[in-house]
Amino acid sequence: MNSTEPLNDISSDNREDLNKPDDLERVVAKAIDFIIVVALLEIVPKVGYFAGLAYLLIADGLFEGRSVGKMLIGIKVVFNNATDTAAGCGFKGSIFRNLPFAAGYILYGILNGIPIIGWLLSLAVITLVPAFEFLVMTGSETGMRLGDEIAKTRVVEDKQGGLNVS
Repeated sequence: MNSTEPLNDISSDNREDLNKPDDLERVVAKAIDFIIVVALLEIVPKVGYFAGLAYLLIADGLFEGRSVGKMLIGIKVVFNNATDTAAGCGFKGSIFRNLPFAAGYILYGILNGIPIIGWLLSLAVITLVPAFEFLVMTGSETGMRLGDEIAKTRVVEDKQGGLNVS
């Protein structure tokens, strides 16, 4: 297996460690990450918003392609042309990959400041952005969401650990 060989060209024998995880595993991992973002937002009032945004953007680059949620569940983000799962997504890839969620989070912060109707608009944003990403992910043959398409990444199983949610 050549390290410059794209994932599509790898034989099925060499793709064992590049299995696509279940959608449930990805949703649970992202939910754990969102819980961390909300905890930062609520625990540290003014700085927490920016800490949550920073975590949301760089989470997948923290532990060699694993956010805290992905590490707990046992999945990992790799670049789409990578054949080695040890080479996970870095901070730059994580930022590009999580741009749709960050845009929704920023809109949430802006809309939440509008009196009376702002909470309703912000609730719509924080519901619609993840729902859109989930629909794109489930509709994609390879399981890639919009953020994966932007960053040229994909999520694979990581057999080094994690909880069994299947």
